[in-house]
Amino acid sequence: MHIDLSNRTALVTGSTQGIGYAIAAGLARSGARVAVNGRRRESTEDAVEKLRSETGSDQVLAAPWDLASDEGERAVREAVPSVDILVNNLGIFGAIPPLEIDDAEWRRYFEVNVLTAVRLIRAYLPGMTERGWGRVQSIASDSAVVIPSEMIHYGMTKTSLLAVTRGFAKAAAGTGVTVNSVIAGPTHTAGVEDFVYQLVSRDLPWDEAQHEFMVKYRPQSLLQRLIQPEEIANMVVYLSSPQASATTGGALRVDGGYVDSILP
Repeated sequence: MHIDLSNRTALVTGSTQGIGYAIAAGLARSGARVAVNGRRRESTEDAVEKLRSETGSDQVLAAPWDLASDEGERAVREAVPSVDILVNNLGIFGAIPPLEIDDAEWRRYFEVNVLTAVRLIRAYLPGMTERGWGRVQSIASDSAVVIPSEMIHYGMTKTSLLAVTRGFAKAAAGTGVTVNSVIAGPTHTAGVEDFVYQLVSRDLPWDEAQHEFMVKYRPQSLLQRLIQPEEIANMVVYLSSPQASATTGGALRVDGGYVDSILP
């Protein structure tokens, strides 16, 4: 399948590393103009230079602001006033015993993982509907469906994203704009390596630590390994394409069979 996103502008939040970076690379390779977002200017500009080198695209730009703040959101919107493809990837996670999660932490997770996506959809969706074409995607997680006991506050935010997606898809009905979420399974990123070592012995080599983590904490996985970020990006690039024009309001799984369901 040949995917051509030439003349399309994409914004990928939280894209200086991990899944977001892989998504930005995939979109750039397909011809899109891609805005890379991170909280710090230096790391964002470094990611932009790396992406330009790896993809051969000169259509990669930096949008280095903290989207969890009002000032950061306004700065990103000023730098990228119009987008055709919005990928809400920004998110935080961490293991905390459920009864130790205080109110401030519940609010912080909801602000970062949910409200940043809501604000950007609210900002960019009207322009997409006016033009009659657009793609909105929010990166959810298997934790939206299989709530992890070690981070139920994170799972709650990802469940919320599924509801947000379905609701905004209805708001965009009949306009040529699609709104979907992608349910990512356990994925190998630097942040996940740190998370794995919160749960298993730091004395273990990475391959052994990953295996122990999957066996003890993610035994439902049918892949029985962590997913690579590029495997998530492949789904996002497809959903961003004209070929995905009839897919909207959905929660598409790239979870390695982790969620025990025969429905998407």
